[in-house]
Amino acid sequence: MSNGKLLIVDDEKVAVKNLEHVMKKEGYEVTATQSGANALAHLDKQRFDIVLTDLRMEKVDGLQILEKCRGNWPDTEVVLITAHATLESAVDAMKQGAFNYIAKPFRLDEVRKVVADAMEKIRLRRENRALREQVESFQGKVRIITQDGEMQQLLDLSRQIAPTDCNVLITGESGTGKELFARYLHHHSRRAEGRFLAVNCGAFNEELLANEMFGHVKGSFTGAATDKKGLLVAADCGTLFLDEITEMPPAMQVKLLRVIQEREVLPLGATTPVKVDVRFIAATNRDIQGMVKQGEFRQDIYFRLNVVNLNIPPLSRRREDVPLLAYHFLKKCASRMGKPVAEISAETLNILKAYDFPGNVRELENIIERGVAIATGAIIETAYLPDDLREMSIRTFRKKNGRMPSLEEQERDYIRWVLQDAGGNQTLAAQILGIDRVSLWRKLKRYQLDVL
Repeated sequence: MSNGKLLIVDDEKVAVKNLEHVMKKEGYEVTATQSGANALAHLDKQRFDIVLTDLRMEKVDGLQILEKCRGNWPDTEVVLITAHATLESAVDAMKQGAFNYIAKPFRLDEVRKVVADAMEKIRLRRENRALREQVESFQGKVRIITQDGEMQQLLDLSRQIAPTDCNVLITGESGTGKELFARYLHHHSRRAEGRFLAVNCGAFNEELLANEMFGHVKGSFTGAATDKKGLLVAADCGTLFLDEITEMPPAMQVKLLRVIQEREVLPLGATTPVKVDVRFIAATNRDIQGMVKQGEFRQDIYFRLNVVNLNIPPLSRRREDVPLLAYHFLKKCASRMGKPVAEISAETLNILKAYDFPGNVRELENIIERGVAIATGAIIETAYLPDDLREMSIRTFRKKNGRMPSLEEQERDYIRWVLQDAGGNQTLAAQILGIDRVSLWRKLKRYQLDVL
């Protein structure tokens, strides 16, 4: 399988032959020509991943070829080769969209590295585009965004039990998406046209929770000026989601058990019960089985609610979902804030994929929201991550590579961070770094960093 399609253009026969030989050995599908005009003809007919072209040629030069690529194939990366190694020509080419610049006489290892870096950029761009397209397919639907095998099994089970009306107990750590699963069950059930109502059982004391769930009639207590319909009645023909069910006071557990068994509700102060048709979905982040054994939660109501159990795995067990979820939150946050942030850098995604996310999906959403809020460009870079995640990237590097990052590696990352923080302003970045602009440009070229 080809590593990519490469067009080589140079009016020197020896240079073309050497580059063609080396790039074919690297696994690229190579088309080579000594004519800039022939190169333009090739670009009229087909797309190449990378064009490696001499800058100075007669009739048609490298800048014309670059312009052709920008017009016909904007995703094609162009690497310019020149014997006239001046800062001005390099910067001019970069501003017009060239990926990089190589000075003659060049080392073949340098060419291999630059071409490989260009292909990596293409691969990441395609991966980002695929992630965005996949996220687009989820919009406007109650969907669980995942490509994890364990989660897919849970979704299969959820679709199987959704139409049955059986009660469901959803367990898992905080922030894993238990309420989203509850909404998913409701959306795929025969009650989808009915209401989905949620109550946090740990947010009220016993008296307020009883009033919230059962309601009351006018005059049942001081201040009860009108009838109040409780959630159990309001959710008739729909679904009631009981979040943090293990926080429900024991007396309320008894009352709820009666509702589940008898399918009727007696509002406070009423004498006649009201029939209800409600599906119950409960959730907890605690060890509910252990609480039952310790007598801290009623066994009878546990069995009534736990007809089917869905145990949601933490995000640390499904790391392949991190990029997909990150792009989902990116699209949502950027749209809400009205900001043109559309991508996440490869370095940022790598840090996120290595992170354990003790706060699970909710924490990932918060991180992306923060990144969108403070981003000054179209990409969430590592500089926009919380400090502890950026520090973790060094620890992760050491764990992965068995060593601390070298001074050169840290300098590269620091220059990238300063340039991002300066909004791409190289003059300002150079001042912050305490070097002149030419020295900064040389370091950008040396480390293969994008020249903004």
